[in-house]
Amino acid sequence: MRGMPRPDVRPGRGAPENRTPTRFGLAVREADGDWLDAREEQDGEPPPLRTTVTIEKPKTIIARNSSPDIGFDRSINAYRGCEHGCIYCFARPTHAYHDLSPGLDFESKLFAKPNAPELLRKELGKPGYVPRPIAMGTNTDPYQPIENHYRITRACIEVLLETKHPLTITTKSDRVLRDLDLLVPMAEQRLVSVALSVTSLTPQISRTLEPRAPSARKRMAAVKRLSEAGVTAWVAIAPVIPAVTDHELEHIVEAAAEAGAKGVFYLPVRLPFEVAPLFRAWLDEHYPDRAEKVMSIIQSMRGGRDNDPNWFTRMQGFGPWAELLRTRFQIAVRKHGLNQEKMKLRTDLFEPPQGPQLRLL
Repeated sequence: MRGMPRPDVRPGRGAPENRTPTRFGLAVREADGDWLDAREEQDGEPPPLRTTVTIEKPKTIIARNSSPDIGFDRSINAYRGCEHGCIYCFARPTHAYHDLSPGLDFESKLFAKPNAPELLRKELGKPGYVPRPIAMGTNTDPYQPIENHYRITRACIEVLLETKHPLTITTKSDRVLRDLDLLVPMAEQRLVSVALSVTSLTPQISRTLEPRAPSARKRMAAVKRLSEAGVTAWVAIAPVIPAVTDHELEHIVEAAAEAGAKGVFYLPVRLPFEVAPLFRAWLDEHYPDRAEKVMSIIQSMRGGRDNDPNWFTRMQGFGPWAELLRTRFQIAVRKHGLNQEKMKLRTDLFEPPQGPQLRLL
């Protein structure tokens, strides 16, 4: 049986709520707050939520991390917020830092950083800079719809190609193909790999789970085209949601192999901070028949909690259900001959960007 009515639910959006978090001492916003469009009903439903973009001018663009369970130590995020609207996105809580909701605000009130390429060039040119792969798409998607207009991701890749700097990309969008002219020459020098995230092959699930992301069919087609062009492509089954998408695990691995992916990896769903109540509300809205079952399995992998923040286990989960998932994944990978070798991107080709004075030949 469906839970309480949710007046914030908007057609084509992922989050069913827009409450402001209280962990920073901010007042909780109600449904008639100034962050929401006017409540004019259209055929009994609220009007579609408009997307707005605010220009942000950061002082640096390379973010650093020292987490031992993450395979990169630096990343670039050209945008804050993401219009794809994936309900499980663990970047949602970052919107709270701006006094915005990790719910609907996260997917409709976006921030763009047009000066990112300029900052990147400056940071790569600093004396003593030591190159290691830069990750794109670790927080919000670098190829979400507003990239069509701002092209910040592309401009950053242009700088990385020019300087022969290694790059990894994770995205849910086939828009990555628009930058093939940059990615192919980088791939020829072993400077880039791309991972397409595929959560479900079922359109009915994807429409509620990640409402504004391109279809899984388009993403798999992008994997195929990248592979045919010589760009190393992976498929990320991220996240796996028990009792909602886990039954598709083997099918996604098979589809990845057919598309020519180099390999696959998966991540069990994570529910940090405000993501947990949003996810619970989403379950109540779309899967009320199994909401308790889903959360029970998640908690069985997370030590009885909605989320496990501990290094290593947060990415894998533990317990019988997590072990079963690992076993199924390993069997599917072996069956389809994936993950045969690790690809190490080159760092020895790096050339610092030229300053005002050209290099001497």
